Amino acid sequence: MPLGETLVSEPTSSAVKTLNPGYFALVMATGIISIGLRMNGWNEISVALLVIGVCAYLVLVTLYVTRFVKYREQMVDDFLDPSKAFAFFTFIAGTNVLGTRLVLQGLVTLGLCLLGLSILSFLILGYAIPWASFLGRAKHPILRKANGTWFIWTVAAQSIAVLAATLQPHFAPVAREFAMVGVGFWAIGLFIYAGVGICILLRILLYDIDAKDFAAPYWVSMGALAITILAGGKITEMLDAPMVDATRGVVTGTSALCWSIATWLIVPLLAIGWWRHVTNRIPLRYEPPLWSMVFPVGMYGVSSQTIGEAAHLPVVFAIGHYEVWVAVAVWLIVFIGLLRTLAMTVFVSPKQTS
Repeated sequence: MPLGETLVSEPTSSAVKTLNPGYFALVMATGIISIGLRMNGWNEISVALLVIGVCAYLVLVTLYVTRFVKYREQMVDDFLDPSKAFAFFTFIAGTNVLGTRLVLQGLVTLGLCLLGLSILSFLILGYAIPWASFLGRAKHPILRKANGTWFIWTVAAQSIAVLAATLQPHFAPVAREFAMVGVGFWAIGLFIYAGVGICILLRILLYDIDAKDFAAPYWVSMGALAITILAGGKITEMLDAPMVDATRGVVTGTSALCWSIATWLIVPLLAIGWWRHVTNRIPLRYEPPLWSMVFPVGMYGVSSQTIGEAAHLPVVFAIGHYEVWVAVAVWLIVFIGLLRTLAMTVFVSPKQTS
């Protein structure tokens, strides 16, 4: 079969039709690990992951646009489903994590453009998704639909704070405005995290839940705290500005407390994984939500190094330095799973799948 026919095979069309709304977590995970490698001096590998992240971002944008054009009904259904809708926030987070890495590479103007795109997207999705989820056509109590993807709402807000804080030193004449954006979205992210945390806790306490429900996105509960720490560390390092000067101590202290909570969460998350896959024998195979687990692992290492340096905590910095390599290993395993899935989905003919 010619390659052209292969690429438009039925499995490919089906994959686009059912494309997971949270696939930009791939960009989030790749981007943050690229940042971590750069912090540790592995520039060549870091750039390689940056290239992969950029390619993934462009491909995913194309796929989501295609899905919106050809399979709009399915995409709207995901948007109105509280169990899936919050995964769309991975677009905002992926845009900002990639933008932050590009700024570190010297592409400041491109990073600024991505910041503008993410803020505009947040102003739209940040109101539309909760409104549609809470007041849309949901047939069941909303809390029954709550899951780990809801924490990505926090990640999206904090990712804007990270990129704004990273860009601020490059735009000294408007440092005050960048400081307002950074601190403002950092505070919004904290508020969202508290609200989502309460919803998730109530869901666990009030409704039946089994091992299948505790999927990889629950790791975002730790990742959302980790990016809050990273944003706090970046804000601490910003140029002096009224908003920064007024909050620097609070931001640094809160970030240090968040690091303690994030560290504490790792053990129960690992225990849940054991309970899910070993005790209840749910197969561990590649699926898109796994990137929502890779991202927190990478973000924990980067945020630990950042707050460790900003708050003069050498032990915290050292933990982050070594943990980055754990994140690299996890990323590699999941990336190999992605390549195998692509090989079976894209480069396969309809006859082979029948």
